[in-house]
Amino acid sequence: MSVRSADTLGGKAAIVGIGATEFSKDSGRSELKLAVEAVRAALADAGLTPADVDGMVTFTMDTSPEITVAQAAGIGELSFFSRVHYGGGAACATVQQAALAVASGVAEVVVCYRAFNERSGRRFGAGVQHREPSAEGAALGWNLPSGLLTPASWVAMTAQRYLHAYGLTPDALGHVAVTGRRHAARNPAAYFYGKPITLADHAASRWIVEPLRLLDCCQETDGGQALVVTSAERARDLPHPPALIVAAAQGAGRGQEQMTSYYRDGLTGLPETNVVARQLWRTSGLRPADIDVGILYDHFTPFVLMQLEEFGFCGPGEGAAFVAEDALALNTHGGQLGEAYLHGMNGIAEAVRQLRGTSVNQVPGAARSLVTAGTGVPTSGLILGADG
Repeated sequence: MSVRSADTLGGKAAIVGIGATEFSKDSGRSELKLAVEAVRAALADAGLTPADVDGMVTFTMDTSPEITVAQAAGIGELSFFSRVHYGGGAACATVQQAALAVASGVAEVVVCYRAFNERSGRRFGAGVQHREPSAEGAALGWNLPSGLLTPASWVAMTAQRYLHAYGLTPDALGHVAVTGRRHAARNPAAYFYGKPITLADHAASRWIVEPLRLLDCCQETDGGQALVVTSAERARDLPHPPALIVAAAQGAGRGQEQMTSYYRDGLTGLPETNVVARQLWRTSGLRPADIDVGILYDHFTPFVLMQLEEFGFCGPGEGAAFVAEDALALNTHGGQLGEAYLHGMNGIAEAVRQLRGTSVNQVPGAARSLVTAGTGVPTSGLILGADG
């Protein structure tokens, strides 16, 4: 697809396997081992073997190269291997690249994976410690001397403007946190299983960077998640109902930087998400009312509100009220706020479970799931649908 026209990818490929490690704060093993465990679990779920795989996709940030994971997992020759940049913005794009490879015949079975020790090892929340000289580093470095050193501080700058523009207080962000934790409380795989919160809990949590409180910020997690993509035809012969890739898109906006796009015309939205939204709606022919489940990237609560607005679920400044009304089944696994922070890959797995009818917070008759990737950076998104 392009930003101007629909594409023909939809319906040609499907996610047929999902697999993950446990989600923890101290895995006790290497990131390579986490990746291999997740890949093997996803292949077993798909009813496939390592010998069936001929393609692999991961993030540029991942420390376990495609060929190394392939070797350790018992996978043989590869005809396709790829990496996607921009941190969590890459999540849905890994599936897009896998689908493109399958649809074009470059590969038959592609595994997408992400694995890290993001709590016990390098923590993104610790902020910028060191950057090699680069154009990206120069853009980021313009803001570092002002004290904008961490992801929370980068998002807080935009969130403060958003709240001011729409006459909202930080309490408006609490609905996202409460919703995620309500779902996580019923999800045995979630770190916050059995631990729901209230709006009062949110309001009482300590400030991280105003207007963000502790409960506005996602977790830091050790773990791995993998997904298996193959053709729609082959998918129908495998054990689980396929999650068809109805539409997939990447997006970067004008004046785009990584988390510090402060020199755009406005700071109350996410232009990169709007690029993705326009492509997904145009290609799929669907609209917000057609979506049964929304799995929206929730590294920080205010960006969930902005995503809802960019996708047209509600008007500008209306995201908090929309979430408060439970107008859309949102982050039914608990999200990165409640289940685990796996750079959005665990969210894609939840979208698949919803279409299979196996989620612990199942939406009756769920037939279409919207999934988004990291925001504030060049991003990506998917619409997944049940077969038939």
